[in-house]
Amino acid sequence: MAKKGTKTFNHDFGWALKMLKQGKRVSRTGWNGKGMCVALFEGHKEGIPADTNTANTWGLTEGECFRLEPYMQLRMVNGSHSMWVPSINDCLSNDWGLSE
Repeated sequence: MAKKGTKTFNHDFGWALKMLKQGKRVSRTGWNGKGMCVALFEGHKEGIPADTNTANTWGLTEGECFRLEPYMQLRMVNGSHSMWVPSINDCLSNDWGLSE
């Protein structure tokens, strides 16, 4: 049973996905970056106004409705964030737990 701080990290990815759907943040002991964790964003199915960067990237007009489907986001070691897709190792590991 892996421990990280006072929390237990011995769960599989199915458990991690359930926690994400409940609004929790999760991480793995196998990740060597302090503060790294994953969160689920519900997206904006009804749409939000496209900002300048989004409009320029996707060829939209600034303020045009831009819909976003749900996605997972990773907080990286340097504090920045990125959209995230689990690797096969992430999916098959048993070292998931709640993020601090």
